[in-house]
Amino acid sequence: MANVQATLDKITAWSKRRGFVFPSSEIYGGMANVYDFGPYGTLLKENVRNLWIKHFIQSREDIFLIDSSVIMNPKIWEASGHTASFADVMVEDKVNHKRHRADHLLEEKLEKLDDQKLLALAEALKTNSIFTEEDLIGVNNRKVDGLLPEKMAVVISELKLKSPDGNELTEPKRFNQLFQTEVGIISGEKNKAYLRGEIAQGLFMNFKNILDSMHPKLPFGIGQAGKAFRNEITMGKFTFRTLEFDLMEFEYFFDHETQNWEELFEMWKKEMYDFAMKLGLKPEHLRWRPHEDFERSHYSSRTEDLEYEFTWGFKEMFGLAYRSDYDLRNHQENSGKDLRYVNPDGTKVLPHVVEPTFGLSRLITILIFDAYTEEDLGEGKTRTVLKLTPEIAPVQVAVFPLQKDEALVAQAQEIYQSLKQSGLRVEFDNSGNIGKMYRKQDEVGTPWCVTVDFDSKADNTVTLRNRDTMEQKRVKVEELEDLVTI
Repeated sequence: MANVQATLDKITAWSKRRGFVFPSSEIYGGMANVYDFGPYGTLLKENVRNLWIKHFIQSREDIFLIDSSVIMNPKIWEASGHTASFADVMVEDKVNHKRHRADHLLEEKLEKLDDQKLLALAEALKTNSIFTEEDLIGVNNRKVDGLLPEKMAVVISELKLKSPDGNELTEPKRFNQLFQTEVGIISGEKNKAYLRGEIAQGLFMNFKNILDSMHPKLPFGIGQAGKAFRNEITMGKFTFRTLEFDLMEFEYFFDHETQNWEELFEMWKKEMYDFAMKLGLKPEHLRWRPHEDFERSHYSSRTEDLEYEFTWGFKEMFGLAYRSDYDLRNHQENSGKDLRYVNPDGTKVLPHVVEPTFGLSRLITILIFDAYTEEDLGEGKTRTVLKLTPEIAPVQVAVFPLQKDEALVAQAQEIYQSLKQSGLRVEFDNSGNIGKMYRKQDEVGTPWCVTVDFDSKADNTVTLRNRDTMEQKRVKVEELEDLVTI
């Protein structure tokens, strides 16, 4: 049985056809980097979110779940450094005025250079005093996302880089990713606000509230799952990079004087990998990659990404960062509020944090790519199957009558309602063609199908079909719940 690897075009078309992901605003021509989740995609996303809450929040006693506001006081983003540092370097095509991320264009070009040409570039840059040894290490590793705009301009010039459409590019400049809006009925600088570019700041804003209301002991965490917004320049690949997206993350606060941050970092690194395994992702498609010094965020002393291997290369799936006390210290200084934790002996400490981050919208793309399978069944027959783990599959059990017979439909409906009452995610189908009903459920990832036929009334048995093996067996109706329960 041979499998065919998924491509981005196949996944995009299949997702729309099967109700997982739709291009947003499609009847008006759509909008770049914006997608809507359809019925099955929404269920898949919610199942993953619920599994994350179960795994990291409900199974523990030291992490508190909150839901902070999307719009907050703009002073927060100034204190956190986002208004100054939360930016990509942009270039513009001088002819058609399309905007591109400079680092993406440069890194695509660097990937195509052989070692000899890469060495020649590094030697040329070495003669320019604005480049540090760290910059040159990044270029040698074909990474430039940490370079300042003026340094990128030099690299662009050395490479004689053109736009994807073959035109001259403007000088690189910073482009802030925060979406700006206004609060109130009168426009002006005083009413300026931002849609949050990350959900972490809402966690830091509620640190004192959690101390005062829940009285936790260090170490403890504050987590949430919610929307974030980034004004992306470059076109994304499906839901991998979008303007609006869902994140799941928590800040784990600890006393850096009594607890080793590296031990906590390794602990959460293992927990994050275990969660990826619980999602059913294939280990051979995953790798941990430490961030180089030049690419780490301004708040991080150490960052590692758990990356997934797409057909176009490894890309970030989860991120783990040690943020020290950067955020609490800045918010304490800028707000004038004491954010220190009071130990039982009366001493005070400003906690440090380790931050595990999970991109939920991005994760849906990854799960679909990893589970999507085209199987060659031989004799010119194929089938498409989404091999999601039962715990996150949009539908766990599908029930249908063999034919549109009144008695069969009634018995199938009775079984359907009974399984629904047990808490399973169940779907009823009565299209009448058993082969097509099986194929549809294979494509949306349903692990089990239950078929009611003309023998079912007489012996109270049904056919139970396994999605992955396509094995069918007769089982008693009263056994169904135990056989399909996750």
